[in-house]
Amino acid sequence: MKEMTTTELQQLLEQGQELNLVDVRELDEVAQGMIPGAIHIPLGEVVERLDELDKAKPYILICRSGGRSGRASEFLDAEGYDVTNMVGGMLAWEGATE
Repeated sequence: MKEMTTTELQQLLEQGQELNLVDVRELDEVAQGMIPGAIHIPLGEVVERLDELDKAKPYILICRSGGRSGRASEFLDAEGYDVTNMVGGMLAWEGATE
């Protein structure tokens, strides 16, 4: 499984790179703030919402600590998606939120 740190992600965003971010936390968690530009697909809905993801695009998956996004990364990777897990999750995120 590919991984990146919160610092690496923040640097890419600050460089203006267009990234496809998917936050797999629950609704009450994302209400406390998401990384700007991320889309919200709760972990429990990933399977039924696969049609919202494009296999031609790379995705960075985000959760609270990196565990759920890791599980989502493993599943999506097995389905043929290009995914990277943000280790440390939002607990380690020091960048902006919306």
